[in-house]
Amino acid sequence: MVNSMTGFGRSKIKSADFAVTVEMKSVNHRFSEFQIKMPRQLMKIEDKIKKKLSQYIQRGRVELFISIEGEGLMHRTLHADWKLIGEFVGLMNEASEKYALSGKLNLTDLLQRPDFITIEESGEENAALEGLILEAVISAAERLYVMRRAEGEELKKDLLILLTSLEKKLLEVKKMAPLVVEAYSKRLERRIYELTSSTFERDRVAVEVALFADKSDIHEECIRLESHIQQFRQALQLEEPVGRKLDFMIQEMNREVNTIGSKANDSTISSGVVELKTRLEKMREQVQNIE
Repeated sequence: MVNSMTGFGRSKIKSADFAVTVEMKSVNHRFSEFQIKMPRQLMKIEDKIKKKLSQYIQRGRVELFISIEGEGLMHRTLHADWKLIGEFVGLMNEASEKYALSGKLNLTDLLQRPDFITIEESGEENAALEGLILEAVISAAERLYVMRRAEGEELKKDLLILLTSLEKKLLEVKKMAPLVVEAYSKRLERRIYELTSSTFERDRVAVEVALFADKSDIHEECIRLESHIQQFRQALQLEEPVGRKLDFMIQEMNREVNTIGSKANDSTISSGVVELKTRLEKMREQVQNIE
């Protein structure tokens, strides 16, 4: 299953007392990471929200924004922690006297402390609001998933095109290999003849050509690369997140291509290796977007 790691989802759900809007966007990330921005008094349901999100998202960084409107907000009451406020004021006055500090505490100083004054809602309203929020989160997550799935299908199509192109170029490189050995044999014979201007031992030339052929043999690398290509194509059809698996396969394919390049004793094969690397780099860029 090929899902993109980028997407957007939005949902707005209303009840008699509240209207909850949830917006979320996801971007590439090695792991799953959820950043939730919502009113402070709702932080206690953060774990529930993350649990819901993890059912839809296994990789990617998600930013989620929750806003709440409605008459239900008018039913809240303010609560002041007078004990904590008194301790704070006493401590500040003591510090002022002890260290001869100038200035006095004012109301603004107290309001800047979020733990001094809190907003309280009835348990019944809290439960209703939490249920509404979770419903909106699920709805937005489903829409985000649909977008990630659609983008993933486009990435899959692009990767299959690149994979076919890679396969064709590899076939060209494989066909070049025997010609390289044949060309080397002719060059060696011609060079020896030019230097000696006489007959030479063909058996000795055959030995040198065999050594060259063994040193520059890329058959095994090509076979392994073909196998990786086939496994990559199969992985694209799996019903599970495959981003990490595809990334690993590309690393393995790059390793084989690099070995082919190091063995290449021909400019044509070297050129083919460059094109193979170019295709793999394009594939790697696409895979970085896959969950």
